[in-house]
Amino acid sequence: MRGFNLIPANVNIAFIARKKAFFLFSGFLVLASIGLFMVKGLSYGIDFQGGIMIDVRLPQATDMGDMRDKLGNLGLGEVALQEFGQPTDVLIRIQRQKGGEAAQQAAVAKVKAALGTDIEYRRTESVGPKVSEELFWDGVMAVGYAILAILVYIWFRFEWQFGMGAVLALIHDVITTIGLFALLGLEFNLSTVAAILTIAGYSINDTVVVYDRVRENLRKYKKLTLPELLNNSINQTLSRTVMTSVSTLLALLALFFLGGDVIHDFSLAMIWGVVIGTYSSICLAVPVLLYMNIRRGGSKAKTGEAAETAP
Repeated sequence: MRGFNLIPANVNIAFIARKKAFFLFSGFLVLASIGLFMVKGLSYGIDFQGGIMIDVRLPQATDMGDMRDKLGNLGLGEVALQEFGQPTDVLIRIQRQKGGEAAQQAAVAKVKAALGTDIEYRRTESVGPKVSEELFWDGVMAVGYAILAILVYIWFRFEWQFGMGAVLALIHDVITTIGLFALLGLEFNLSTVAAILTIAGYSINDTVVVYDRVRENLRKYKKLTLPELLNNSINQTLSRTVMTSVSTLLALLALFFLGGDVIHDFSLAMIWGVVIGTYSSICLAVPVLLYMNIRRGGSKAKTGEAAETAP
């Protein structure tokens, strides 16, 4: 019995021939994302803006929607609820209030009055602007270090040209994800940074699979023209790439529609990341190798060499 394949085994799509269209489309996405970030900006969450965190234990599990509506009507601005550990444990996050410490304490008092006296308040913390700024830059540095580490890894595993191609694709994925959050006005917080790091890991996994096939074909077909060799490598790994992406998307769609408000934005970022990461691995990371002067068998690859007939 033959297995099910979304992509036929003998598929031959002309990806490399459409490289200019891919580059133009990606350039538009990157420029649009940068423009949205500069003009509209990001909706930073409490992690990056500062605010109040209250850790409470309820006498019994409650309706998170009702609790969110009750606190949202207090006029305190952004209020986020997160259930963790047991169903009775809830983390309440409130944006930083205008004014000093007295304003923060007044906001905590309003929350306590709205929730009643049957609740155990286990922890109350105020995140000041200095701490939130440190968290922001720590998130930026985490993304930067991850991309740098990926560059070094690809460099040692393949060649520096492959590393540059992979990093260009990763930067493309990160910038367009930020653009998506700016466009939709979604909350940008530490969870979003975690999503971006996960997207980078997923995208580089796809890229390494295709690069492995490129390296194998460079050694095997020394007279095949480089555009044809790269195109064959993409098509030979296309079925695996698409099947992996589709199976991942099925799980993420379930989280998006059934996971609730807590992970809604995270799930959306991951869905976008899987789609754009798969696209960049196929349509950017490999075609850009044409301009990276890669070597095969110790000599520079030439695009004008005579084609070799594959067995």
